[in-house]
Amino acid sequence: MLGHSPATPYTETVNQTPTPTPDAPDYLQRLNPEQRMAIETTDGPLLVLAGAGTGKTRVLTTRFAHILLSGRARPYQILAVTFTNKAAREMRERIGTLLGEPVEGLWLGTFHALCARMLRRHAEYVGLGSGFTILDTDDQLRLLKQVIEPLRIDSKRWPPQGILGVIQRWKDRGLTPERVTPAEDCDFANGQCRAIYASYQARLVQLNACDFGDLMLHVTEILRTRPDVLAQYHRLFRYILVDEYQDTNTIQYLWLRLLAQREGQQANICCVGDDDQSIYSWRGAEVENILRFERDFPGAAIVRLERNYRSTAQILGAASGLIAHNDGRLGKTLRPGREDASGDKVRVASVWDSDDEARLVGEEVERLRAGGHRMSEIAILVRAGFQTRAFEERLIAIGLPYRVVGGLRFYERAEIRDALAYMRVLNQPADDLAFERIVNVPRRGIGAVAMQKFHQAARDGGMPLTAAIGGMLERGEIKGKARDSLAALLNTLQQGREDLPREGHVVVIDRLLEESGYIDMWKADTSVEAPGRLDNLKELVRALADFESLGHFLEHVALVMENEESAGTERLSIMTLHGAKGLEFDTVFLPGWEEGVFPSQRTLDEGGLKGLEEERRLAYVGITRARHRAIISHAASRRIYGNWQSAIPSRFIEELPDEYVTTTGAASQARSRSFGQAPAFSSAFPITARRPRAADAAGDATTSSAKAAMAVGTRVFHQKFGYGTVSSVEGNRLEVAFDKAGPKRLLDSFVEKAP
Repeated sequence: MLGHSPATPYTETVNQTPTPTPDAPDYLQRLNPEQRMAIETTDGPLLVLAGAGTGKTRVLTTRFAHILLSGRARPYQILAVTFTNKAAREMRERIGTLLGEPVEGLWLGTFHALCARMLRRHAEYVGLGSGFTILDTDDQLRLLKQVIEPLRIDSKRWPPQGILGVIQRWKDRGLTPERVTPAEDCDFANGQCRAIYASYQARLVQLNACDFGDLMLHVTEILRTRPDVLAQYHRLFRYILVDEYQDTNTIQYLWLRLLAQREGQQANICCVGDDDQSIYSWRGAEVENILRFERDFPGAAIVRLERNYRSTAQILGAASGLIAHNDGRLGKTLRPGREDASGDKVRVASVWDSDDEARLVGEEVERLRAGGHRMSEIAILVRAGFQTRAFEERLIAIGLPYRVVGGLRFYERAEIRDALAYMRVLNQPADDLAFERIVNVPRRGIGAVAMQKFHQAARDGGMPLTAAIGGMLERGEIKGKARDSLAALLNTLQQGREDLPREGHVVVIDRLLEESGYIDMWKADTSVEAPGRLDNLKELVRALADFESLGHFLEHVALVMENEESAGTERLSIMTLHGAKGLEFDTVFLPGWEEGVFPSQRTLDEGGLKGLEEERRLAYVGITRARHRAIISHAASRRIYGNWQSAIPSRFIEELPDEYVTTTGAASQARSRSFGQAPAFSSAFPITARRPRAADAAGDATTSSAKAAMAVGTRVFHQKFGYGTVSSVEGNRLEVAFDKAGPKRLLDSFVEKAP
């Protein structure tokens, strides 16, 4: 089914599916023909490709109820798998509503909840007792530290969290310690991860415990090695229903396949999902699982749900045109299911920089709010967490209530608080609270007993902690690793204070975070959150450039942190695109659609074509969150460590069909120039290569001569703003006082010297 044409009519995309009967019960009469097909195709394997907003949950719950009401199975003979406890609760409630009574004895829940239930029954096969304990993350880390302590592994270079991450990835792929081959092994922790994994698992058995990953790993291993146990479940489960199948990882896929595939029998498994919304590869999800469904279950029927009841025709047309550029998909085309679904075109707004972008969004939100738009029906969906800072500060400045969904506000994040603590100590050596936060981050061999001695010395001498520790170092009262690491930290802080007047706070803070070892700590972390934390730190340093001194910046942050809105106030939502999946809003803002930001350069570098296609699926998810209006924006330049760099629009913007898009904004001419550069958007362009800057694409010689001519006082001409005079120059960034349009900030490549 790969390469299915979006134009293929529905009747050609359903295999071996019976026509629904006209005398169906009431609960089927309210469904569209495709939804009924998905419910009434009860026997044999079935894949339901459910596009965004097509009634997936309704189909899944109605199918469950239909199997029970038609007498095909008892409640305990259906295995229904969801990805979240919330989805399981909603499904249980809806089934009860359809049946008119609560249903007991259901095998309905998340993968891990169902496996925990199975493991309690068969724990002895993996050396556990039925009363085993499930460890939380803190307990896992404590146990792992006990295992690796005798190995004398440098925890600064190889943090336990990173080792635990490697072990968890092996478990997600169904690999017990014995199944980890040399080819599957890694160099992390000096190549000792496989041995650590084996010792860690042995220790868990001794404690009669397992971690979260073991729930699925143990049960899958039991089903693999105990045919008698597998046969029990084959006899028990007549039907299997799976939600969000595109998000399954390897171990979940193996578990489902073992339960569903029966020798000589047809598998009654129904998987509901959308290959176009598979966006979680970074946590192990394999889109290939849904793409190979027909190979795993020969003769499978496929039903496509393409009638969207959420979004306007313009939004659906833009989203469908974008996702059609992906090759690795089964194919479907969303179409409006409502009669009143015409709506406005998707708006693409071009702005000069991230500050202008935040202003544009703020002004648009104010306009919508004044017109009666509910704030809770507005969302700003960003590709990466670091993008939220500019919007948060703008919304605070104009007094609009907001919340960050699925995460902390920018200045509340742990890595940002750590970095701010470093800044506070640099700015004020007597800030003991800030120093306590960073003295052992990264680890410097400072224990609780040592800190008590430092506090006592500070109290006895009536001085700050930094001064007390400095004195103890001079007197030789601190020994070993702590002596060297504390001396290095105090020297780095003192050198930073001396360099501040000469080099400026941006350069000094950037160097402080590097030389303190804080940046290296996150670089060594192998968790999926680490790259985002590093991006947040870069954005923090970038934010410093907007303030004339470190003191002014810290004062600004303190005021921002104090800004708390009432819990009862209706608020706009800010979240990542990943966090927005499954949600919907009347109005959605999609900022930062530039090469390197979205699609993410890291994803392109690490994932190649596969990574690009997942980024495009993420863009598709973002657009289809909107019911009535979607506003995409991109900036002509962004400031990186205080220097302005030009940016070019995301290739995804060019891939949006023209008939569904309208363009606005001061930088729209710059956008047109970028799109006019054929090499920048050629499909043959190397995916992992960085895109050329817009100014570079126009020619280095032209840019260089323009820069040379653009001094303060130079008369210039702009195609939209007309004539003006350069009032300030900052690298390739100009401020121009235009005769009619007033002051504007722009890149030098967008103006020419007036004759």
